[in-house]
Amino acid sequence: MSVIIMTDSSCDLPLSYIEENKVPFVSLTCHFNKCDYKDDFGKTFTYRQFYDGLRNGEMPTTSQVNIYQFTEVFTKLVKGNKSIIYIGMSSGISGTVNSASMARESVLEEYKDADITIIDSKSACIGQGILVYNAVEMMKKGCSKEEIIKWIEGNKLNINHWFMVGTLKHLRYGGRISATAATIGTLMKINPIIFINNEGKLVNVTNVRGRKKAIKYLLEKFKERIVESGDQRIMISHGDCLEDALYLEKSVKEEFGVKETMINFVGPVIASHTGPDMLSLCFIGKGREI
Repeated sequence: MSVIIMTDSSCDLPLSYIEENKVPFVSLTCHFNKCDYKDDFGKTFTYRQFYDGLRNGEMPTTSQVNIYQFTEVFTKLVKGNKSIIYIGMSSGISGTVNSASMARESVLEEYKDADITIIDSKSACIGQGILVYNAVEMMKKGCSKEEIIKWIEGNKLNINHWFMVGTLKHLRYGGRISATAATIGTLMKINPIIFINNEGKLVNVTNVRGRKKAIKYLLEKFKERIVESGDQRIMISHGDCLEDALYLEKSVKEEFGVKETMINFVGPVIASHTGPDMLSLCFIGKGREI
């Protein structure tokens, strides 16, 4: 029985990586322009389509993966004699991991020898992608399932997620801030800085006035919390602001000796709630205590 790493579309890894490494995934749903679209890493519901809609005033919502979707994928992999490690979006943000756990029990009723491990990543976006990326790399090196699970569980709360939000409109729409706070913040050009805590929940740790200062804040946190910057792949994601992402990449390489990076869009799962122009810097660092 061979090991397979599985995830969901909230991990925001590039489609090219998902396809090249044959990573099975389940898609969360984006309710957009009165239609339901499966988030498939931009393959059919493109990032351009999504962000153009956001910038034209579209206010999408998302829904978690249901039990049936998981049961279908788990059953197919079990029939293929696969030992499954599913790395899922934080339970502090979505009920997707809970759906996976219920699907696992359903599959085990029919396939008693099925080997399915469900991992609550306590992460999201490209931070979740870090766990998936490293698990896949370990799998390719021939590490055992137990070794991979041990690494994930030992490192998932060391994944630092630092996000800056470019617009307050979507946070207001989702009820995370009041209309008054959104209006004042917009006038003052406030950029909320969001972090994911040990419970896997999004928290607003501070507000920075001005986009340049907000990017500088991300770099300061990177300097403060990074561990072995030259020996890991640093992940950057952006809400249709590639120029800022490239600047961030250049900065971490020139200032901190980072050798490898990966850049991708923030997918619809997170961006539906944060809007365009979000920028994230994710890495393995010191624990999440702030």
